[in-house]
Amino acid sequence: MKSLTMAIAVSSTLVTLVSGVAQAQESSIKLGFAGPLTGQNANLGKDVERGARMAVDDLNANPPIIGGKKIKIDLQVEDDAGDPRQATQVAQRLADSGVSGVVGHFNSGATIPASKIYYDNHIPEISQSSTNPKYTQQGFDTAFRLVANDGQLGSVLGKYAVQNLHAKTVAVIDDRTSYGQGIAEEFTKAAQAAGAKIVSRQFTTDKATDFRGVLTAVKGENPDVVFYGGMDAQGGPMIKQMQQLGMQSKFMGGDGICTGELPSLAGSAMQSRQVVCAEAGGITPEFEPGMENFKKRFKAKYGQDVVIYAPYAYDAVMILVDAMKRAGSSDPAKYLPYLQKTDYKGVIGNTKFDSKGDLRNATLTLYTYADGSRKSLGVQH
Repeated sequence: MKSLTMAIAVSSTLVTLVSGVAQAQESSIKLGFAGPLTGQNANLGKDVERGARMAVDDLNANPPIIGGKKIKIDLQVEDDAGDPRQATQVAQRLADSGVSGVVGHFNSGATIPASKIYYDNHIPEISQSSTNPKYTQQGFDTAFRLVANDGQLGSVLGKYAVQNLHAKTVAVIDDRTSYGQGIAEEFTKAAQAAGAKIVSRQFTTDKATDFRGVLTAVKGENPDVVFYGGMDAQGGPMIKQMQQLGMQSKFMGGDGICTGELPSLAGSAMQSRQVVCAEAGGITPEFEPGMENFKKRFKAKYGQDVVIYAPYAYDAVMILVDAMKRAGSSDPAKYLPYLQKTDYKGVIGNTKFDSKGDLRNATLTLYTYADGSRKSLGVQH
């Protein structure tokens, strides 16, 4: 009898332990993050990673209730180096590890090929920064973005060049990436439609450091505006080399160059109000206090200022978890329909998606630079 009692007690203990393990597994979910943590865009990728980590830390400080249980969020971070091939490897690794959703990737050239893998594995993906229209035109119901696309960005910048900068002649350069080509093409169409003449069309790469050959060809046309489709790592040195060549053209670009780092990358060549750029997003007045509070908390947590897209990554995490809470499940098949019906008021504003996964009523902000820092020229829809 004593042996039987001991056996029952041991059996009961094992059941409790097994049940406890199952409970622990059920009470945590894994999200994925992917972005360029090394390479030329590492400063932007790390900014976004910090935004995502901050959201996870905030959630875990007051665990969300999903399906009646308190849930701990784990974040699996992967470096895609901004490279399309590496991005697909990262996407497969995240899919194989069983993530319930993904924040990222950063640049369109990485996001677009990775999105096919997430779609094939039924994993929702929110890119906080990819702007190439193709990303949400593939028919993938798992693809979402939190910023205006290149069509919107390029259109506004092209009109601004003609109507506000009074440009009659424009030179266009891009870095041949999906992002750079996309925004350069949209800018070109809008500038031409507004009455400008494209006098030079040049190309470089996202790894280049010497632009004097390209710029010498552009200088011969003496354009009113030089538009660059690419990132700040090339945009800054390009501005510097324009000054060295004695060029007086205004310099324009999209969100890739529109960073707080641009003045330090351009150095003393950055003249007041010479540069105009647009950031794919914009904070309307009612959300400005929340954004300022986010920036203060971010600086206190990491000792660094927000570059651009950290608050967008923060909201991306929150939006994924909000959909899970409303669905009562972290199973993508169950919460995806709720994600598609998102109506979320966060740091960046009120997020709603259209049928493609693009933002409804997307905003963007025009900027110039003066005294070494960005100055807003206003938010536009």
